[in-house]
Amino acid sequence: MNKSNQSDDDHDGITFEVVETEQLGNTKKVSRGVYLVPNLITTASMLSAFFSITSSASGDFTKACLAIFLSAILDGMDGRAARMLNAQSPFGEQFDSLADCIAFGLAPAILMYHFALSDLGRFGLACAFVFTACAAFRLARFNVQIGVVDKRYFIGLASPLAAILVTSSVMVAKDHANLTPHALAIGCAIWTVICGLLMVSNVKYYSFKEFDKKKVPFVALIVGVLIMGVILYDIPVGVLAIGVIYAISGFWTTLTTKKTYTK
Repeated sequence: MNKSNQSDDDHDGITFEVVETEQLGNTKKVSRGVYLVPNLITTASMLSAFFSITSSASGDFTKACLAIFLSAILDGMDGRAARMLNAQSPFGEQFDSLADCIAFGLAPAILMYHFALSDLGRFGLACAFVFTACAAFRLARFNVQIGVVDKRYFIGLASPLAAILVTSSVMVAKDHANLTPHALAIGCAIWTVICGLLMVSNVKYYSFKEFDKKKVPFVALIVGVLIMGVILYDIPVGVLAIGVIYAISGFWTTLTTKKTYTK
């Protein structure tokens, strides 16, 4: 069979099929189909983000925020499910990135735009777009740097964390902010742009990918309980406070790692 006929057999133009090359050790294998469980979880994350966008457009900001939080939880689950089931694939990686761009780039920007930035007209629209574009840049850069950078660190703030910073700030502002609409819009615009730029920065953030494999001092467990207590007292404020602390910690991590390399 010649190559053209083989190509026609792989893609007959009638059925819905995925044909991809997987790396198995030192050999490459051509496989058909997709892994069901992790890709369904990714699809659920994208569905939650879509629901957030529609809720934001209708002015139901509480539901929109909760939907983004759910997307973040599902995003953490799909990768773990793929590793547990040995169901990692190139299709799954690309699909996850596209879903993340919607869930953590587009949905938070639309949420913030309808919540406050629309009062600023085109300037507010531009600030929302900056966040979305930075999330796309962040995900593209992450994909091309896999296997190159140190797995212990993220280069730039991870897009789910940036989305949580924006989302939790909307919830806090909705419940506690006593500002004029214009002042609120200006503050949200600045915050949205800052979160976007942190994603494309070269600031190093600890990834916690090896955290669960190491033992820690007992006091760390007590600190964890205290953090849970703060979050339970006021969930949006607690989540935002922890997110801000983590965002600031990246600058400290960057400085300390630079000192280590210069010694």
